[in-house]
Amino acid sequence: MSLTIELHITTTTHLNLNPQTAISKRSYSIQFQSKSIYHSNPLTPLVLSHRKMCALPSSSSKVSFTVKSSLIDPDGGSLVDLVVPESERAAKISEAEAMPKVKLTKIDLEWAHVISEGWASPLKGFMREDEYLQSLHFNSLRMKDGSLVNLSLPIVLSVDDEAKERIGESIDVALIAPNGDLVAILRRTEIYKHNKEERIARTWGTTAPGLPYVEEVITPAGNWLIGGDLEVLKPIKYNDGLDHYRLSPHQLRREFDRRQADAVFAFQLRNPVHNGHALLMNDTRRRLLESGYKNPILLLHPLGGFTKADDVPLDVRMEQHSKVLEDGILDPDTTIVAIFPSPMHYAGPTEVQWHAKARINAGANFYIVGRDPAGMGHPTEKRDLYDPDHGKKVLSMAPGLEKLNILPFRVAAYDTIEKKMAFFDPSRAKDFLFISGTKGWVISRN
Repeated sequence: MSLTIELHITTTTHLNLNPQTAISKRSYSIQFQSKSIYHSNPLTPLVLSHRKMCALPSSSSKVSFTVKSSLIDPDGGSLVDLVVPESERAAKISEAEAMPKVKLTKIDLEWAHVISEGWASPLKGFMREDEYLQSLHFNSLRMKDGSLVNLSLPIVLSVDDEAKERIGESIDVALIAPNGDLVAILRRTEIYKHNKEERIARTWGTTAPGLPYVEEVITPAGNWLIGGDLEVLKPIKYNDGLDHYRLSPHQLRREFDRRQADAVFAFQLRNPVHNGHALLMNDTRRRLLESGYKNPILLLHPLGGFTKADDVPLDVRMEQHSKVLEDGILDPDTTIVAIFPSPMHYAGPTEVQWHAKARINAGANFYIVGRDPAGMGHPTEKRDLYDPDHGKKVLSMAPGLEKLNILPFRVAAYDTIEKKMAFFDPSRAKDFLFISGTKGWVISRN
C-alpha cells in the first residue's frame, strides 16, 4: 500500500497541526510505503536504571523510585564557558589581529559555537590528536581521574597545505568567520594528519558516496587537522531572527531552576512536530507525574546546525514549534523550546550518543530516543543505513552516559479507524500507517 502526502511549508501564514489541508508558498509531494514498525510495545516495563532504558509506568502501574534533580552534573563536573569576558575583549582582539589566520566555514563556526557554550564539556577546543583518536576509536575521552566522558563524534577543524605553511611555527592562531570577522583564538595548537577515509569509515560505518556531511564538510576539507584551546571573542550570533531561541546550557539550567523542575526530558527533532510527537511528549510528562515527579519540564530541542537539503528549514520549524505552544498542543508552562546549535552528521548510533551527551550538559536527566535516531536511508541502496533499533540499544550501553535515563520512543502511528494519531497497537497492526520525518507532517492554515 502506498500513500502520497503533500508537504506544504510556509513562514508567514497561521500554522496548526491539522493533518488534512494546507496553503503555502512551497510544496513537495512524497510517496512512500506504509508499514508497521514494531510487533510489540518497545516500552515493556524495565527496572529503572541508569544502565538500562527505562520504561515509565502506564496509568495502571504503581511504581515508586527516588526522584532525582533535573540538574545533573555536567560532564567533567562543571560547564565549559569559552567566551572571553567583555572586559578582556579589546585586548584579545588586538592580540588576535597579529596572529596567523584560519578561515572558518559556516559549519566550522557552528562547531565553535557548540564548543564555546559547553555543549561538549569538558572539551575546551577543537580536538588535538589524542582527543581525536579517543573519540574516533572509543567514542569517549578519559579524564585525568580515570573516568570516562562520552564524546562519540570528532569535533575537529581542518586546514589545507597553504594554511599549514602560513601558520608555520606559530603556537596560537586567530579564527575568522566566513564574512571575515575575527571570531576566536586557538591557543597552544597542534597540527596533525587528517585521514579522511578512516574518519568516515569509523564515524558512519561506510565510505559509500552520498553521505551529506561527508560531501559538505570532509571531502572538501584540508589534509590536516588543527587542535587547541578555544577562546571565543564574543558570543556567536547568526542574526537570523532566531538567536533568542539559542539558549546555552548555562541559560537552560537557570531556566530549569526558575521553573523548579525536578525532571527534564529532552526531545530532539530536525523536522516539524506532528501529532504523533505531541502525543508522545504529553504522554511522557503524564507518566513522569504518575511515577512521582512533581514538575517535569519538556525540553523541545530542535537541531539548528547543518542539515541535509531535503530536511525542513530551521525558520519554518521554529515558527511551527512556536505555534504548537501558542495553540496549547504543548503546555508553554511546562515546555521550553530552544535550538540545539550542533550540525547534523546522520551517523546513526554513533551520533545519537553525542545528542544525548549534549543534553546532559544542558541539565536533562531523561532523553527520548526514537526509531532510527540520527539515521538516514543508505545513500546508494534502497534500505536504511542503520538498524532502526540500534540507536536506543547503544544509548543503554554507551560509556559515559550512565547517569542519563533513556526513554525509548513509544511508537505513534496514524490510526485509520479512529482517523487520528494514536499509540501503535500490534494486535491490529493493519489499521495503522507509520508516518515520520519529512514524510509525516503537514502544516495547514485555518
